[in-house]
Amino acid sequence: MNAKAKVKIFVDIAMTVLLMLLMAFELIGRTAHEWIGIGMLLLFILHHGLNRNWSKSLLRGNYTPFRVLQTLLAALVLLSMLGSMISAVLVSREVFAFLPLHGGRGLGRTLHMLSAYWGFLFLSLHLGLHWNLIMGMAGRLYKTPSRLRRIVLRIVGVCIALFGVYAFFRREIPNYLFLKTQFVFFDFEEPLFFFFLDYLGIMGLFAWIGHYLAKLLRWKKKEQKKK
Repeated sequence: MNAKAKVKIFVDIAMTVLLMLLMAFELIGRTAHEWIGIGMLLLFILHHGLNRNWSKSLLRGNYTPFRVLQTLLAALVLLSMLGSMISAVLVSREVFAFLPLHGGRGLGRTLHMLSAYWGFLFLSLHLGLHWNLIMGMAGRLYKTPSRLRRIVLRIVGVCIALFGVYAFFRREIPNYLFLKTQFVFFDFEEPLFFFFLDYLGIMGLFAWIGHYLAKLLRWKKKEQKKK
């Protein structure tokens, strides 16, 4: 593995950690949330810089169903990040407090909640689309393939997805996605461990969905080539 690939992996892991911390919002404190958000933006820019060849090739080649989905998800992630940053400026009480902005906090809170929760799901789906690459890198640690290992990993994946479904509704995520409530509820007496466990489960669920959706699209492409 070359140095650039290692940097990409480090950046992606760091973005995942910061994303989980950002979802905790009030549990980690407003000031920490705002500065972590700045860190997330910088890593997002670095991520795109490291993958600039993909961006340069957007207007080249044929668009398969998988590539359409991949590009659409990338656009939605970018849109949610822009929405998060614009709304963060509007509602900031620390990092951007020096800006002479007046009003717009209500709109900013709504946009920030929508951008954060939809962005969380889009990023999780995006992660799932590239899960084959991650598993391929992990597979290099083993000298020989193992059918038993594949079966165990699939069972673990299903278990994580089922737990993610439970956590998705337990945390009332649909209410935030579709603005059924204007404020996010946090239980300040709950240990952070359980909060992160639930959100990791939700991330795992949508990564699992993204992974098998990608497999389905690749399988359909192979079937069409056979005809």
